[in-house]
Amino acid sequence: MTSICIYYSGLIIFIAGAVIPLACPQKVKRFAYMFPCMGTCAFAAFGMYLLFKQPIDISTFSITPLLEFVFCGDAISGFFILLISILTFSVSIYSMGYTKDIANKGVMAVLFNIFILSMYAVVLSGNVITFLISWETMSIVSYFLVTFDREEESASAGLLYAIMTHAGTAFIMAAFLILYKYTGHMDFAGIKEAAKDIPAGIKSIVFIFAVIGFGTKAGIIPLHTWLPQAHPAAPSNVSALMSGVMIKIGIYGILRIVINMLGVGPEWWGIAIIVIGAVSSVLGILYALTENDMKRLLAYSSVENIGIILLGIGASMVLTSSGLHTLSAIAMTAGLYHTLNHTLFKGLLFLGAGSVVHATHTKNMEKMGGLIKLMPYTAFFFLIGSISICALPLFNGFVSEWLTFQALLFDFKSASAVAKLIAPLSGAALAFTGAMAVACFVKVFGISFLGMPRSQHAESAKESSTSMLAGMGFLSLLCLLTGIFPGYTIKLFSSSVFSLTGVGFSSSGMDVLFIREISSGISPLSLFIVMISLFIATVFLVRIFGGKRKITYGNSWDSGIPSLTSRMQYTATAFTNPIRVAFKKMYLTKRQTKVSYTLKPYFAKAIEYRDEITPFFERYIYKPVVDFIHSLAGKVKHLQSGDLHLYLGYILATLILLLIFWS
Repeated sequence: MTSICIYYSGLIIFIAGAVIPLACPQKVKRFAYMFPCMGTCAFAAFGMYLLFKQPIDISTFSITPLLEFVFCGDAISGFFILLISILTFSVSIYSMGYTKDIANKGVMAVLFNIFILSMYAVVLSGNVITFLISWETMSIVSYFLVTFDREEESASAGLLYAIMTHAGTAFIMAAFLILYKYTGHMDFAGIKEAAKDIPAGIKSIVFIFAVIGFGTKAGIIPLHTWLPQAHPAAPSNVSALMSGVMIKIGIYGILRIVINMLGVGPEWWGIAIIVIGAVSSVLGILYALTENDMKRLLAYSSVENIGIILLGIGASMVLTSSGLHTLSAIAMTAGLYHTLNHTLFKGLLFLGAGSVVHATHTKNMEKMGGLIKLMPYTAFFFLIGSISICALPLFNGFVSEWLTFQALLFDFKSASAVAKLIAPLSGAALAFTGAMAVACFVKVFGISFLGMPRSQHAESAKESSTSMLAGMGFLSLLCLLTGIFPGYTIKLFSSSVFSLTGVGFSSSGMDVLFIREISSGISPLSLFIVMISLFIATVFLVRIFGGKRKITYGNSWDSGIPSLTSRMQYTATAFTNPIRVAFKKMYLTKRQTKVSYTLKPYFAKAIEYRDEITPFFERYIYKPVVDFIHSLAGKVKHLQSGDLHLYLGYILATLILLLIFWS
């Protein structure tokens, strides 16, 4: 009963947060984010209860016999509730400062609270009706948040997002209808129980529909096109939530429907997930590298990290189909660990990007530079997020990517020749992705924060407010803690792994395998202590033997030039030009160079250089589909003649066809 009380207290707080801002004075509306701060604490406690206790039924109420709402929770729900709560807590603190100068603060606070509640509702849904209504609520509210500033760019991004998310929902509904037809159940528990009797071919159709439907929300390639459009258009606090947790709801759907309900499937399911993950991770980071828009770059990076998550999940499915359940549990641990880590460091990076955009009034990195001197705390937190996402020790990204790499190599122990072939290829894709991620975030941090300012706004940038820094600082601390305490972190969600694979962290020797094969006998905490000790010893020795010397400052070496200017620095485009050249076959680059001379051909007056990347998926996949729909609509519109008698004829013809069909 205590857990139910905690749940309802959090629910009441969020409902209050969705109502009270409308009645508050304008000056205090930004403090309405205190409600989601408190509400997430209650939900986090409830999520922890689900992770360490038995599944519980929360509530059931019916409007009609067919319209029944069921809410229940288990360890899988608890894991995603914890993710939503952690990020929402930090984003809520951040939003108090971020929304200070935003118009319609009350409306944003209302939508913010409903958005969070809808995500909680999705992961706590106990039947198909509850899930679909919660899913649609999440999609619709997030659409209004994407288009919140009512600018043309946001409206266009919101329209694309609405089309893609509803196309995905259509596949999800089709999957549920098939499950209902073959199981006779609308509740998830009943579907799971009866799913073992579903024919293998029908299960595979449900698998394909679920991957397409939930993969659209997660942003897998080629269903990712909405993501780099919608995330940059949304306010930065909303972008952090969309990239940090909303796209993870797509991962939740795959785990719930494919693994938890359908159970062990054929090996090709897992191989398909691995291939999707490898393609998404490689192409996601390659497209991220070419972006100069900071938020679009982070959005493409989310596509990459969703791919890494799917690599772990796919490896787990392959190993399960081969009967290697303990190794499957380690692979699933890798997938869930990276899901947690991506929530932390991607939320941190989007909040950092929001602070930079808030201070410089631009998302274009070419117009930034030198911000480390003006925004030192923001730069420090952004650096932590960059180190984490690049999978460098001692931060959390290193642990989960190393686990994923090991999990892919475990596929060599499968009896399948195809799995043994996929293992090194997917491992190579992950290694390549990691290398490109380092280059990508060296570019982001170096171009944005180092060097000299490239615009007037960058020169006058000021440090973020205390609440914004506090939100980023909280996530930075968690990035470090989950990196140096991987064992404790894994134990936190081991019950979720058990629910999905049947093997827990402390069962079947999984903890021994983790220490031997994953950690290689090296404790991240011990390594952290050694590094801190070496740093302190180095500083101490320098102070002793170097003595106290007066620091003098001088100008940088400038080759005899009177003064250095920002035009002499590397630009974001120049930094990634070697990558563009190396992968020009993939980017399909179009280059134009225009030179004007003072005295041709020796004295060039100006050189204009343009390098355009062809949006392959948009141009060669989506544009033909859109053109076909427009063409078809142009032909169909002639049916709308405005003649009432003709419309009555349509109704009669439809009734006759239905009678023939049903007879």
